[in-house]
Amino acid sequence: MPQAEPSARPQFHPYAAIPALVPLRTAARAGDLPAVESFFGGLTDEDDRAYASALLADLTGTEKLFERIEAEGSDAPLPRTLLAHRWVVVGWNIRSGARAQNVSRRQFDQFHAWLRKAEQLLIDVCAEHPGFALAWSVRLTTARGLELGRSEARRRYDRLAEHHPHHLAAQRSLLQQLCPKWGGSWEAAHGFARERAAAAPAGSDAGVLVAEVHIEHWLDLPSGDDARYLTSADVRDELAAAAASSVLHPDHRPTFRSVEAHNHFAMVFSTAGEHGLAAPHFRAIGNNATERPWTYLGDQDAAFTKHRKLALAKG
Repeated sequence: MPQAEPSARPQFHPYAAIPALVPLRTAARAGDLPAVESFFGGLTDEDDRAYASALLADLTGTEKLFERIEAEGSDAPLPRTLLAHRWVVVGWNIRSGARAQNVSRRQFDQFHAWLRKAEQLLIDVCAEHPGFALAWSVRLTTARGLELGRSEARRRYDRLAEHHPHHLAAQRSLLQQLCPKWGGSWEAAHGFARERAAAAPAGSDAGVLVAEVHIEHWLDLPSGDDARYLTSADVRDELAAAAASSVLHPDHRPTFRSVEAHNHFAMVFSTAGEHGLAAPHFRAIGNNATERPWTYLGDQDAAFTKHRKLALAKG
């Protein structure tokens, strides 16, 4: 367990938090596809594979490596899926994270063009390799971006869940689709988060779904209502139970996703004023912060540092 330093500046860097991922970044930057494929081949957890793919998708220029492989006519599912994932990120960066009313028509047109390219590639991968979880997981993101609706998103999730019922990246993606901002409802979003967290093996990271849906709900409320929402006993108790059954459970074994999960619990408990409940999560992550969800509090460095100090003093 890393040592939490109350005065140390947090590091918002996934490769610092998870050094095991550095060789993947090195291989991708060097254009070494065999090394990239070997890295993924060594991952036995499908959600770890999804996490690693998301990091590669954020690396500028990696599309050149995978586009070259595609041009050579490779039928291997991994390079094509990694390329599609990169195209999705390129498109989403053009769209930005703004609400739809603040995105221009030109941005939307370019965004959808990149997602359609990715979707066509992923359709072929899923048809040829119907059990390939990573491709189905990325297709949940394209379904949301292309506004294909909740029924289609759920169909894709169900196809993936036939083979991988506890795929957290896919669950987090569908959870976004079920939120009101993407045409869903709070009843559906909370219901799905509770259902999948309860169904997951004890000690998995899946409890973070409960934290995420409460954060999303809190963000959607007007000032005043948001504070009352997070400080309610029902929300506090549900969050505490979710943490206890997942990342604080004795059977928990860290995955690539665990630092992110602890950050979500640390942030939501801190925002609710439950600094004692936040303390074990800060101790678990040390100085390793994640942009989400701390960016929701404004200055993420200041917010993390302030709340960590309060939590460690309380618990």
